[in-house]
Amino acid sequence: MSQTLEEFSLTLQRLLGKSLVQSFVRLGELTLVLRPQDYAEAMRTLRDHPECRFEQLIDLCGVDYRDYGDGIWEGARFAVVVHLLSLTHNRRVRVRTFCPDDDLPVVASLIDLWPSANWFEREAFDLYGIVFEGHPDLRRILTDYGFIGHPFRKDFPLSGHVEMRYDPVQQRVIYQPVSIEPREVTPRIVRDESYGAGR
Repeated sequence: MSQTLEEFSLTLQRLLGKSLVQSFVRLGELTLVLRPQDYAEAMRTLRDHPECRFEQLIDLCGVDYRDYGDGIWEGARFAVVVHLLSLTHNRRVRVRTFCPDDDLPVVASLIDLWPSANWFEREAFDLYGIVFEGHPDLRRILTDYGFIGHPFRKDFPLSGHVEMRYDPVQQRVIYQPVSIEPREVTPRIVRDESYGAGR
């Protein structure tokens, strides 16, 4: 007989103890929020404990909570969200931990627990600037090695800092300052009362 999500949540509260900050069920999915200092050890428990057995890391991503909820967010700015799958128990769980320092977001790497975390952590580092302590090869994966900044941060300019183009005279790609004038674009909304009505 399988446990309900609420029963499983109580089991995890018992197993994770003080490492677990919060757990809640929303839209049929269980989410755990872990303390960053206990993140790696709690994740090991989720992988190895017989009542959990989350053998697969399905996804890992960074999140920037700056301006979240129309600017009323008061918590840490950066978080790491992980989705785990237990084939043994046919169960999924979402795990979130917040980086304690907004200026230099750092959390432990999960690469020793799940090797599949490798490129996910590199992507979160590249796009959000989250450093995964203990990652053996933390370098950019989607942007150029010389890229400045992290493009998924909410304070990164939409036009970027530099643009690149091929120069036929030099016969190579060159970088130059952005030539696009920054502007705010407000979409025009057209409301037609008869839109969608049968014709």
